[in-house]
Amino acid sequence: MEILGIDIGGSGIKGAVVDCEKGELLSERLRVLTPQPATPGAVAGAVRELLGLFAWNGVVGIGFPAIVSAGVARSAANISPDWIGVNVAELMTAATGCSCFVLNDADAAGLAEMEFGAGRGREDSVLVLTLGTGIGSALFYQHRHFPNLELGALPLKGGLAEQYAAAVIRKQAKLSWKAWSKRLNLFLIHVERLLSPDLIVVGGGVSRRSEKFFPYLTTRAELVPAHLLNQAGIIGAACHAAARCQPLEP
Repeated sequence: MEILGIDIGGSGIKGAVVDCEKGELLSERLRVLTPQPATPGAVAGAVRELLGLFAWNGVVGIGFPAIVSAGVARSAANISPDWIGVNVAELMTAATGCSCFVLNDADAAGLAEMEFGAGRGREDSVLVLTLGTGIGSALFYQHRHFPNLELGALPLKGGLAEQYAAAVIRKQAKLSWKAWSKRLNLFLIHVERLLSPDLIVVGGGVSRRSEKFFPYLTTRAELVPAHLLNQAGIIGAACHAAARCQPLEP
């Protein structure tokens, strides 16, 4: 099944057409800027613009940076707080004229990595982290998914963990890879105390540079870069939508 997958981030909204059986992109990955402020109306307009670039009128899967319950945003990470309480699925469907299915953006990336990437075939505890404007997280045990984990909101160094150790902080604070890695490692130590994962998969755009910071990380868990890199959120969102729109068995 071919679905348009969209990954909404704090700085950019990315999309591509996905083969949901193979977990592969069938089109070029296109991107529009996330509006600032990222209010519901502005973001919905940007998603509509992105669909126009693909001339798309089919089913859409969307990874969204918030706790998402039954299509409704229950938090707002790196977007406007006006999203809280908004039915994101209904808003996007109305704005685009397409059937839209929504889930947490890190959950989308995690589902893709478990099905097609670094977590494929693993039956033990797997934690998928997405490092970007924030820190997304998705937890799996024996392929069971625990949604809306939001480890980036854990307290760390007097603020939120993602305000201290997200990938964007390295550039904003002009940190060396080693200095930023120390921050990330502090977050990982905190997470391991809580969850004791067997495998930690590190995704987001920074995963392409894993050789720059992995040597400084000291996790007990096995640590690997995401196989799907920053395509995971797009693929997972599309596959989530494909699963939701399949006809029921008679």
